[in-house]
Amino acid sequence: MKMFRYLPFLLFLLAFLPSSAQVVTGTLVSKGLTRDYRLYVPAIYDGSVPVPLILNLHGYGSQNWQQELYGDFRGIADTANFLVVHPNGTMDGSGNRFWNAFGTSSVDDVAFMRDLIDTLSHHYNIDPNAIFSTGMSNGGYMSYQLACDLGDRIAAIASVTGSMLPSHMNNCGALHPTPVMQIHGTSDGTVPYNGNINSVAIPTLVSHWVNFNQCNSTPVFTAVPDINTNDGCTAEHYVYSGGLLGTTMEFYKIVGGDHSWPGAPFNINITNMDFSASQEIWRFFRPYRLNQLFTDRKEEIAAPGSGFLVGPNPSQGSFNLKFQAHGPKQVVITNALGQLVWSGECIQDQMKIELKKAGIYFVTAIQGDQRYTERVVVE
Repeated sequence: MKMFRYLPFLLFLLAFLPSSAQVVTGTLVSKGLTRDYRLYVPAIYDGSVPVPLILNLHGYGSQNWQQELYGDFRGIADTANFLVVHPNGTMDGSGNRFWNAFGTSSVDDVAFMRDLIDTLSHHYNIDPNAIFSTGMSNGGYMSYQLACDLGDRIAAIASVTGSMLPSHMNNCGALHPTPVMQIHGTSDGTVPYNGNINSVAIPTLVSHWVNFNQCNSTPVFTAVPDINTNDGCTAEHYVYSGGLLGTTMEFYKIVGGDHSWPGAPFNINITNMDFSASQEIWRFFRPYRLNQLFTDRKEEIAAPGSGFLVGPNPSQGSFNLKFQAHGPKQVVITNALGQLVWSGECIQDQMKIELKKAGIYFVTAIQGDQRYTERVVVE
């Protein structure tokens, strides 16, 4: 999605920031690359209480300042008191910014997001349990990748016109039940509603997260009032509730809608104007907290170097270990009777475990003189 032709209008919009709000630009080094971002700090923020953080990710060929204006959360942040960060992807060979959600380059954008969250948390009073990711198109794909690979930081995600690679969906290592909102047009010509070799069909994507979160398979359906009869499309809202630990999957189906952000300040392709995607995404994010999405965890979030995370927990026999410390670890699994079930070495930062028998297990990771144990339930 490219928006350079809208530059004059976007610059006009910049003039209308609240007078005491701030847009802070910054850089950091992640995996040897200098990365940049824009942070919107509303006037209401004073640092006295922890506030949520939303990662708002641009589409392919776009840039962070364009996403800041197009998928605009600033007015909502001004009253709800949260921060919005707009990072930049790196450049591909054609000079287009992108997120490496397709595995086509060596850029580690997951590490960048982790480093970005750490950097912002050092300077601002960010609630570590209320960090969310959303994005347009390629930014939606990246948000799904963060749900799979950065579950120790990200509580919930929303994708607008994005999807997942089939291989990524099938191998997703999400650490906890993950609230997901998907917004997609049935006439999207960039990320097809019915999928292709690089994109999971949207009905399949919705079903995957409904099943992963163990939501009710029958949704509550609402036809969004067609308040703008000239936008060329209508909207339908599906809510799959009753998931693990209170999670839901919500889907806005834009009938006749194209590759665009509903309620955007300007019209690209066929844009639904019956609701605001930004308002609905914040409404969706607001109730969720990361520490409430982990089962059998007394601490809120493991601090860096303090051990490892397990997810999903409970599981159906397959779960992932994600380690906070680098280097080889010896992993030992025992059952409730203290009998050895499995042992082995992990040299990566994460690994997948398969256990066939239901029960309670204890997973112990040993690294040097450090030993950490987590309780795992297999149903």
